[in-house]
Amino acid sequence: MTMLSKTTTVLIITIAAAAVAAGGAARGERARLVPPPTIDETQPRSASSVAVVAGGCFWGVQGVFQHVKGVTAAVSGYAGGPKGAANYELVSGGATGHAESVQVTYDPHQISFGRLLQVYFSVAHDPTQLNRQGPDTGPQYRSAVFPVDDEQARIATSYIAQLNAARAFESQIVTTVEAGRTFYPAEDYHQDYLTRHPKAPYILINDLPKIEDLKRLFPKLYRDDPVLVSATR
Repeated sequence: MTMLSKTTTVLIITIAAAAVAAGGAARGERARLVPPPTIDETQPRSASSVAVVAGGCFWGVQGVFQHVKGVTAAVSGYAGGPKGAANYELVSGGATGHAESVQVTYDPHQISFGRLLQVYFSVAHDPTQLNRQGPDTGPQYRSAVFPVDDEQARIATSYIAQLNAARAFESQIVTTVEAGRTFYPAEDYHQDYLTRHPKAPYILINDLPKIEDLKRLFPKLYRDDPVLVSATR
């Protein structure tokens, strides 16, 4: 994620705070409520399931899912590349195959995988941006779903085709479905970053509007108190 100089911090905070109050107009990705998937999970087979998605900087994606009812944990990390390259310094170079990702643990009796994908496509990021999100560029910021089983792969692939056919966005969705990839948690200082640094310029401009969009577009799914990684350790 792009870091900003200290000389512009005060001005940026002022502008960003105004943007948040106005509904997130300054954010590069424009939130929109897309229709739910026509194909979703069958009857839940357990009390807990896992989904892994990537959509730009993991700070904001983690923050969104931490505010979703039915989510019991959301951890920032890396997926798509080898274990030895799963660290921020290497991933930031863009050549590891990893994408900044978030592992979402959820109760399938409260929320389905397809419903999580609806939030992902509507609020968490812009799925039409290739190898970038907002100010961040490179394959490490790509839009991707990392299914943990064949059912998730089928649901994600079908949903992308559904949204493209419905022209839910002005451009085609570029989200990839990458099966068989392992998720590796990111460094501790990346966890709960949005909650711990709400006045950071990057968070104010790019991520807090996503929380407001979640609250506005999915009021029945939104919860005020996020489920934090720090609270589960």
